[in-house]
Formats: sequence, structure tokens, C-alpha cells
Amino acid sequence: MDPPAAKRRCTGLVPAPVLREGAARGVQKCRLESLLDLSAKRVAESWAYEQVEERFSRIPEPVQKRIIFWSFPRNEREICMYSSLSCQGPEADRDGGVPFQRGLKLLEKSGSVERVLQVGRCELPLSGRSSQPYLMAVGRVRFVKFKPSLLLRHDPIDLFLSFFYFFLLTVARQTVFKRAIRSWDLHWRDPHLQRILRGEVVVTGQGGVHKRDHGEKLLTFDPQGRPVWLGEQLPTACARVDALRSHGYPKEALRLAVAVVHTLRLQRRHQLEAYKQQKKEMLQKGTTLISNPEGWVSHPLDPIGCLVRAFLEACRVDEEGPSFYSDATCELKKPVYIHTPVPSATPNSGESYFTMALEVALLGLGQQRAMTEGYYAQDKVVRSEETLISVLADIPLDERLLQVMRRQTQLLLEGGPYSGLGEVVHRESVPMHTFARFLFTSLLPHDPELAYKVALRAMRLPVVESQIHHNDPLTSNPLDPVPANRFPRWFVLGHLETRQCELASTMLTAAKGDPKWLHTVLNSIQQNIHIPALLYKLAQDACKAATPPSGPPDMTLLNVALELGLQVMRITLVTLSWGRREMVRWLVNCATDVGMGAIINMMQGWYNLFTPIEATSVVAVSATSHATALRLGLDYTQREELGACARTMALQCAVKDPQLCALPALTLCEKNHGAFEAAYQIVLDSAATGMGHSHLFTIARYMEHRGLPLRAYKLASLALAHLNISYNQDAHPAVNDVLWACSLSHSLGKNELAAIVPLVIKSVRCAPVLSDILRRWTLPSPGLSGIPGRRNSGKMMGTDKAPLCQMLEAAIGAYINTTHSRLTHISPRHYGEFIEFLGKARETFLMAPDGHLQFGQFIENLKQTYKGKKKLMLLVRERFG
Repeated sequence: MDPPAAKRRCTGLVPAPVLREGAARGVQKCRLESLLDLSAKRVAESWAYEQVEERFSRIPEPVQKRIIFWSFPRNEREICMYSSLSCQGPEADRDGGVPFQRGLKLLEKSGSVERVLQVGRCELPLSGRSSQPYLMAVGRVRFVKFKPSLLLRHDPIDLFLSFFYFFLLTVARQTVFKRAIRSWDLHWRDPHLQRILRGEVVVTGQGGVHKRDHGEKLLTFDPQGRPVWLGEQLPTACARVDALRSHGYPKEALRLAVAVVHTLRLQRRHQLEAYKQQKKEMLQKGTTLISNPEGWVSHPLDPIGCLVRAFLEACRVDEEGPSFYSDATCELKKPVYIHTPVPSATPNSGESYFTMALEVALLGLGQQRAMTEGYYAQDKVVRSEETLISVLADIPLDERLLQVMRRQTQLLLEGGPYSGLGEVVHRESVPMHTFARFLFTSLLPHDPELAYKVALRAMRLPVVESQIHHNDPLTSNPLDPVPANRFPRWFVLGHLETRQCELASTMLTAAKGDPKWLHTVLNSIQQNIHIPALLYKLAQDACKAATPPSGPPDMTLLNVALELGLQVMRITLVTLSWGRREMVRWLVNCATDVGMGAIINMMQGWYNLFTPIEATSVVAVSATSHATALRLGLDYTQREELGACARTMALQCAVKDPQLCALPALTLCEKNHGAFEAAYQIVLDSAATGMGHSHLFTIARYMEHRGLPLRAYKLASLALAHLNISYNQDAHPAVNDVLWACSLSHSLGKNELAAIVPLVIKSVRCAPVLSDILRRWTLPSPGLSGIPGRRNSGKMMGTDKAPLCQMLEAAIGAYINTTHSRLTHISPRHYGEFIEFLGKARETFLMAPDGHLQFGQFIENLKQTYKGKKKLMLLVRERFG
């Protein structure tokens, strides 16, 4: 025996074969306790779980489960006490008459015990007697010699149902314990439950019971007509079903489950009658209250899951398949079910546990319920719904189940405020997109009208609307304003909007070939979906479905795709996104698939869809490309019509945004003289009203490239009028443009050169730039052979005559002014750079006939003016005398 090992704590459920093997080796599966377990254990030792719930409004579910786990007893004495309900004091261990001790004696007798039941998980203390097989039980137990082959295992009671035990086991013992026993007795000896367990009450198919009245139901109604549960809420009643089933009472569990279902039917029948009276008023208000804010599908006690599990278990014939909450990666075959009849059903009703499972699942999924607060709770709402739907999706629909689905779907559509698929829902209710998609795909082959009706009804997502819908999406929808700041924070909103998009895509694909439903679905999408990325995805899905690899395209669906794409362009026109250029290209491609008319309509209404630069650089270019003409099979006349429409759009864009669109418009209009002249005139007009020098220089270079140097010169002159390069901006980005413009004017002739000199002198104050231009102008010009009468004589121009003498004077003046500016704030570390600057200035001075004298006089003036900068002036004297 290893005492330290005996005190070691082991957790987790160890199967019997593993346990026997580990015991033989003296090794057990152990791990350190987490901080969560240590905290939960401390809470469980100090407080009853009921007190924890009362004090804290929201407790994360993992924390709840660990507190609950550590609330169970851990030593043999307490287990003896709670199992015997009469064990008091230390003498209990010595009293062989208590049930616990009697059970141990029977257990130790060979062959006295069969079908031993293990419930839930356990803690396993270590033992040195490694050669013996041992039995596990709840809590810290003594090891009992036994045959492991007799050990059976069942699922535990739902942890949340056991809150009474937690209170019992964690509060100070004796007095509370005695009072708790009486509560326990009342809890399990509910008269109606006992009658069901004994078989004295048989639930009928009409919702009554064989006590010859309707008094023995789980439900009654108050004077105002509201449903009231007798004794307990629905989740607790359903949890009892799960408890009975888990403890080996399947027949009793089914009786109680059937009673709950028939009670739910009565409740809904009464609700439908009360809504008919309130329907007019609610439709006028356009809003409703949520009858059950908590909801059943994501409830901690999982009432719907309890009922569905009980019913499916009664119909299941494939015991090797995965359980109700199966792992998505499980590779076992799916379970097989049969229609096991309900004993209480009327003859020829066709009702079975299978149909009840489907009915109750649809009832719970379609319940209108409020979205909970907090990310974890909202995520649980979504996952619980998807888990239940995945179970239903594995059930093949036969005629009986199909009738149930039809009937339940129609009831949900008529269910008023109790249904999430009613005509009016609260803006904070959980949306029905995933559920409706399941109903749609299931009903479509059998009842298309009902399938589309329920899917269209579920398309709404009121929480994102600033206004609430009054009526059904299939009819007109007057709207009332609702303050947007009253909407809650929905952490799973993006997930829900994706599910909404999936529902819409499913309907679009299914409606292929049916213009009536396609247009109805399109209207619903435009009304309910507002996220551009989702609309764009729907447009792509519709286009893909409309154009199969083989076979003709579905033009109606293709037009729907185009319309969705146009809607995306309209929505994102003001708030531009990085993905718009890709969307524009896709839209042009889709319009090309639709036909020439779609392209023309798109270009004629471009201002509502595209920015000017998008229209000219993408839409117009793509529409007039050779590839588009081939795809459309256009003749010459059609090409000209399409080209004229594109040129008109381009000119409109150039007027609206000349800086960005003038050059694309000119390029597009090259082959049409009238359109080209109109585009050029737009550029000239824009130059007078503020077009930037960079755009003018760009267009001017384009004109020269096109063989229009005079127009290039004119635009370059206009650009110089908008330019200002100061004395210290010798690296200005427009310097190269200025040099190009001066070279162009030199090539055109003396007159053009003389006209541009004043513009250059006015726009450029930088001495090195002026000096560079002057040197270029003193060289021979090659001339322009393309212009008649423009021949270059090859003579060099002198700087002592106009127009270069003005340029030389400006360059010398710029050097003088720049020198004084630099000397005002010069530092010793810049002395060397300044001396080099004076050297370049001397080169410019010497271009004048008396330049040597001017420069010498300039240097002497510097020496006298800045004689305080002795070191600098010494450097000047050493270099320039």
C-alpha cells in the first residue's frame, strides 16, 4: 500500500478494462486540478448552488458545471447518509441495518447482484491491492470486490435538474437535511407524475387523460387566458423525462414526454385562438411582445432535446450509430429509426414516437424567443439550434413525417407572437434563417408554395433595421421609425447575417427557371439584406447558377444577378471600398452575359452606379473592347452604337471629374474627331478653372505622343501658369515636366520659346533649375520635322539677346537671392555645401558678357555684408579670391 499514492486525486471516467489493467500495474490516470476546479471546489464547500444563482445573475456554463460537480459528496460516510436518508452520526458505519450497509453485504455475496448501474463520472482513490478488479461509483467510495462484466453504465441526470441535491449537500447538515427530505418526497411524489409512472393515467391523442376530464394536465389557464403550468415549468418537466430515461425507466419517461407534448398542443391551440382576437391590433402597431424570453432550444435544461432524445430512443433500431449529440467527425453509420406507435394514440391517427420527435423539435425551433446577452450565451443559442437541426436533417422524410412537417410549418406561420415565423416579431427575437432553410429544403420537393412562404417570412432581421416591418414580406410593408440606439449588442450578428445570406442563396438557386419566385425572392433580398459583401456574394452565386458549363443560361436568373450587382454598386458608391474595382469588372462581365442592352443601360445610368474614373477606366474600356464585341457577336453598326454610348459616358465623366477622367476620355475618343475635340475643349476649360499642373503636363505629353505638339505646347503653357517652384525646391516633382516643356518650346521655334520664357521666370524661383534650362536653350535644337515650315537652322542662341537674356538675368538674380537666404541661417556644417553652390553660381554669371565682373562684385559684397562669419568668408576668399 502506497499511502501518498492513496491520497492522490484522480479524475475522469476510466472504463472498466482500463481500470483493471491499471490496477494490475499499480498505475492510475491522474492530473493536476485546474484553477477553475480549485475555485469551484471552494465555492461548493461554502455555498449552496441555489445561493450562487441568487447572488450572481450570469454565470458561465463551464463554471456552473464545475461547481455542480464539486457539490457531490466525496466520502463514504456522506454517501451512506444520502443514500440511506436515515444515517445519523458515526454509529451509521457500524449499523448493518441501513440500506447502504445492506447493499454492501449483498454486493459481496457471490451471485447476489446483477445488472449493476453506474451513473455519471467518479473519483477513484488508489489502492495497493493491484491484483483485484474494482468497481467505480459516484463520489469517493470504498473498493468492492466484484465482476466487472456485470457493470452497466447510464447517462447521469441533467446537472441543472439536480439543483436540489446541491443545496442539500453543501449547507450545514442535519436540520436542513431533514427539511430537504420532505422537499425531496414532494418533488418525486407529485400525484400526476406518480399516476403516470404507475400507468394509471394514459394520455390520449386529443390531449386529455383517462381520468375522464382535463383536470390532470400539466397546464391550465388564468382568468386572463394566459397559460399557467401546474407545479413546474416546462424545462423541469422535460428534465424529469431525461432523468427517468437515464435511470432506466424508458416507459415512464415516454409517458411523461407524451403528456408534455399533448399539453404543449393544448397551449398552442389556446394561443392561436387568443392571437386571432389580437391580430388586427398587433398588425397596426407593427410590433409584439416575446411570450417566452428565455427560449427552450438553448435553455440550460435543454427541454426540447430531452423530449427528442426520449422519442428517438424509442424508435431507434440501430444501436451502433452515434448518439443524439454525436461528434461531427464520427464515421459510424447514421442511426436507423422506425415508427413505433404511441400506445395512447387513437386508431388510424398514424401518430408515433417518431412523429412526436419531429413535432416537438419543430415547435421548439420555431418558438419566438429573445436573444440573450453576452457572447457565450448568444453563441450557445446559435449552436443549440444548429445541433438540433443537424439531428432532424438525418431523418428521412416519409409521408407521415412530411404531413407533420407541413402541419407544424403552417401552425408556425399562423402562430402569432408565440412563433418566430409569425407575421409580426419583436425586433430582438432570435431570427429563423437556419431553421427556415431546413424547412425550405425539406418541403420544396413536396410543397413549393409552403416552402417559399416560410423561407420568405424568415428572411427578415429586424434587429438591424432602423424601422420595423408591419406586414408580411409577401405584401406591402408600411414602416414605423424606431430609435436605433435601443438595439442590443448582438455578438453573433455577423454569423446570423451570413445564415440569412445562405437562406437567400438557397432560394435563388432553387427558383431557377421560375420567374415568379425569382422576382419574389429578389424583392425579399433587396428589402432585408443590406451588407454589400453579402449582396455581392448572392449576385455571384446567382450568376454561377444561371450560367452552367454546359447548356444555355437562365436569363431570368442572370438578370437577377445583374440587379443584385447593380444594387451593390448603388450602396457602395458613396462609401467606397477597396473591393469595388473587382466588383465593377464582375458587373461588366455579368452585363455582357445578359446582352448589349444591359451594357448600354448601365452606361447610360452610370452616375448612380460608378465614380467617373471607374466608368471611364473600367466600364467604357471593357464595353468597347474587341473581346466584348466577339462575345456579343456584334456587327459594325452595333459596335458603333456601343462605342458612341461609351464616348458619351466618357465625356460626361470628363466634365464631372476632369483631373482624373480627361485623359481616359481623350484616349477613348481618339478615333472619333468630334468626340476628341469635345474632350480637348473640356481640358482647356478645366485648365482655366483649376485643373492641376501635373494633370495638364500629363495630357500635354499625351498630345505630343499623338503628334499634336502645338496642343501639347499650349497645355504645357497652361500648366506652367499653375506652377510655383521656390528657391530651395530643386528636387520638386514638376522639374522634369518644366524641362520637357522648355525643350518642346525650343523645338517649336523662337516665337514659342519667347512666349514661354516669361511663364518660366514667373513659375520657377529655383536658381539651379533656371540655370539648367538656360544651358539647354543655348544648345542647337533638333526642330520638329512633322510641322510644315518648322525647320531648325542649327544656330546657337546667344544669352545677350532676347529671349535668353531675360532668362539669364532671372537665373543670376535667383542665385543672388538664394545666397542671401541661405546665409541668414547657415551653420558651420553647411559651409562646404555653400561654397559648392557659389561655384555653380559663378558658372551662370560667366554666361553673361560681363559675368566675370558681376561675380567679382557679388563676392566683394558678400565679404562686406557677412564679415562677422569670419570662417565662412575665409573659405570664400580662398576659393574665389
